[in-house]
Amino acid sequence: MRPIRKGSSPRATDFADYTDAKKYLVERLGPYCSFCERRINCSLHVEHVRPKNSAWGLPQLEGRWENFLLACASCNGKKGSADMDTSEVLLPDRDNTAFVFRHSRDGEIGVVDGVTAETADQACMILVRTGLDRAARANTDGSIQKWKHRMEVWGQALESLQNITLQPENVALKKMSLEFAKATGHFSIWMTVFAGDADMRNCLIDAFPGTRESGCFDPVTAEPVTPAPNPDGLADGGKI
Repeated sequence: MRPIRKGSSPRATDFADYTDAKKYLVERLGPYCSFCERRINCSLHVEHVRPKNSAWGLPQLEGRWENFLLACASCNGKKGSADMDTSEVLLPDRDNTAFVFRHSRDGEIGVVDGVTAETADQACMILVRTGLDRAARANTDGSIQKWKHRMEVWGQALESLQNITLQPENVALKKMSLEFAKATGHFSIWMTVFAGDADMRNCLIDAFPGTRESGCFDPVTAEPVTPAPNPDGLADGGKI
């Protein structure tokens, strides 16, 4: 998951209609699902981190900026109104999710080796809640579609890497690859493919809105910074 920073609320009070926050979220974070990372040009939802209804609902947070993320219909629907204790999950607006999640060439998403058991549990919890833990070929609640899209982006990113490797001084080619990355989404796949190219990784960090602002990447090496700075002071942030 791409670490992001929303910044302070654009309004002095809570949103009377939480859907009005969407335009500000897209301006600051880009039109991407905060969980599966796909670019969503329509049907992108304002996602409530803590649910606004159900047995665990916190209706007082329905219009609260700090409680918003962006999500596709699939991730939002899977998460639903289940309880989401921010101390028990890793979230891209307050934790350095780039440090803990591993994106594999087969399209699967997992947890990197070497983290503590507590961190692994927190990482697995958000994957389960959003359905990203599902086996790639499990055709449930959009899992197969999301897997297919990840596989397509892997191919596109690998082709871009090959082209740039053959023409390392071709600035136009790098710019084209960055535009392609923004058009497809899946920031983490692009970062994984370009793991050996700090310059390109830094360009990717700058290309995706709200990523550099998170403070989760070293400005020289582009490696994840831990613990996450959590610059907005969000509840239970900076866990890794």
